[in-house]
Amino acid sequence: MHEYSIVQALLEQVDQQARRLHARRVHRVRVCIGELAGVEIDLLRTAYETIRRDTACEHADLDVRRTAARWACPACGASIPPGAPLQCRDCRRPARLVSGDEIMLDRIEMEVA
Repeated sequence: MHEYSIVQALLEQVDQQARRLHARRVHRVRVCIGELAGVEIDLLRTAYETIRRDTACEHADLDVRRTAARWACPACGASIPPGAPLQCRDCRRPARLVSGDEIMLDRIEMEVA
């Protein structure tokens, strides 16, 4: 279950930013998870609830956004529609993954002095 290590890294990043800005409290943390990132959202939420105690995120809500996988041609940039063969219709080149495999801390809402 790598979700726990993902949450640990997330909490460390948030804590670092909260200390840097002298935050009084963190209210919400938003992460974007690509559909191909291999992350189970329910396990991620469970890990967050379990290990956020005694951290800057102890009272912060976790907002998880899913990012759809998008593919494009590396040569001409044409978008490949979902469900289509992963090859450019014009160039015949194999498609490249543009988004959908990311795990990204997107936003921290905190109260600062």
